[in-house]
Amino acid sequence: MDKSNTKVLVTGITGFIGSHIAIQLLNEGYQVRGSLRNAQRIASIKEVIAQYTSHIDNLSFVEAELTQAQSWEAATQGVDYVQHVASPLSASLPKHEDELIVPAKEGAENVLRAAIKNGVKRVVMTSSVAAIGYGNMKGNTTKAYTEAHWTDIQDRKDTTPYIRSKTIAEKAAWQVMEVNDTRMELVTIQPVAVMGPVLEKDYGTSAELVKKLLDGDFPGAPKFGFSVVDVRDVADLQIKAMEQPEAAGQRLICNAGFHWVSEIAEIIREKYPQYKKRMPKFSLPNFAVKLFGIFDPATRSVMNELGKKRVFDNSKAVNTLDWQPRNTQEALLATADSLIKQGLIK
Repeated sequence: MDKSNTKVLVTGITGFIGSHIAIQLLNEGYQVRGSLRNAQRIASIKEVIAQYTSHIDNLSFVEAELTQAQSWEAATQGVDYVQHVASPLSASLPKHEDELIVPAKEGAENVLRAAIKNGVKRVVMTSSVAAIGYGNMKGNTTKAYTEAHWTDIQDRKDTTPYIRSKTIAEKAAWQVMEVNDTRMELVTIQPVAVMGPVLEKDYGTSAELVKKLLDGDFPGAPKFGFSVVDVRDVADLQIKAMEQPEAAGQRLICNAGFHWVSEIAEIIREKYPQYKKRMPKFSLPNFAVKLFGIFDPATRSVMNELGKKRVFDNSKAVNTLDWQPRNTQEALLATADSLIKQGLIK
């Protein structure tokens, strides 16, 4: 593959994952076109990306909106590959689930249809383990979820609007591929909670937990836990999935390992003793967390995770594409370090 003559569209380039994918693509010699909703963001995101690559001249931009099909026909014109990362995200529960579901589903459909029309070779779509591990095994601790699992969106107790939006959007993408006679290929990537270096003050919601710990917002450690992966490794897997023939038609879990909040606090406490007094020193009972969630929307949105350990099997990505994620401790400390350097800690 002649990377210097290969153009890749990165949708949602201003986002946490999108910007890291763009940086790695540029550093590997690709021509990158980034989509964003508002052209007024071009100068600021270009300035951010320019700090991490010497190939900024290979970066261009296009304005596109998830729900506007025509904008994607223009965005995918002359493109070889698409990294479809853009998707609506909310740190708290939306007033209506369609605020997330409609743009996520229509965006996936519009991007894929436009890519098919314009002869794109392959689309790599950023989905989520939200589309895999909810509503069926109820947080089972003994059996790992694999790419064969799908979230059951009918289970309203074990799914949130965000979880349902990711599931519906990914299923819609595969449906587009089924009903169209096309040589184009689709790969979907399912990351867990994405940590790693925050590049600007507008950062991904996964890093919010580390920020809350550093800010001293936890009086005690809630019995929350989740799997994490470094954003640089997400970008690496997305690019491997674009380049390697074996990835065609696959779903690929992107995971480095599981931690409880108390374990994350201990990792940060050891590396940053100056924040030691802010770290929670005892476990917070579930009833206290539920009480706190009444007043804190971010806590309320993850209330269903109390006490649950969902394990995700990354062996397909490791064995099929030779993907090797860095350890979880490095990902978490990179998050903390960048939040501090960005001046985002109280």
